[in-house]
Amino acid sequence: MMSFLQTYGAQLLVKTWQHLYISAFALLLGVIVAVPIGVLLTRANGTVANVVMSIASMLQTIPAMALLALMIPFFGIGKIPAIVALFIYSLLPILRNTYLGMKDVEPALIDAAKGMGMTSGQSIIKVEVPMAAPVIMSGIRLSATYVIAWAALASYIGAGGLGDFIFNGLNLYRTDLILGGSIPVIILALVVDWLLGKLEAAVTPRTTQA
Repeated sequence: MMSFLQTYGAQLLVKTWQHLYISAFALLLGVIVAVPIGVLLTRANGTVANVVMSIASMLQTIPAMALLALMIPFFGIGKIPAIVALFIYSLLPILRNTYLGMKDVEPALIDAAKGMGMTSGQSIIKVEVPMAAPVIMSGIRLSATYVIAWAALASYIGAGGLGDFIFNGLNLYRTDLILGGSIPVIILALVVDWLLGKLEAAVTPRTTQA
């Protein structure tokens, strides 16, 4: 391990940063898009919600390599097609959990918000989203794990990242390169999940007893 770090330490830092950058950008786009859509679906009829969920589910069933290859004619090679593909993969867990979390908010709380004179938008922002936040965060944590794992495949289309070590190791039959890419990916996934778990705990509404 020490010899690997001495030889590839600088590359490891660069590729870890590339991996984090691609993953974070894709996840951020997923949150920005999926959370508002999930909220809007709770105000739509059931047919529209089912259609949107079905489309999101269908997109996630596309094999990762096929989706990455499909991005090349539109975006070329590099980071942009990788981010777009990973963004698509991140949508379903966030969208589904946002929708379910909003749907599971106690009707009595929504009625109380209306009774206080809140508009539908105020009720969403001040009552429903905060109450659904733990479920939404669970979806984001799941998507983050998926995205970090699948970002390793992005090296196939020239996006860089820790996948470069993994696939170079497979091509050269070098166990040290395979482990040098795989172990940091696992550590990244665990650390990000732990950090998002802390954020989930922070945004979970707390009740106090008088």
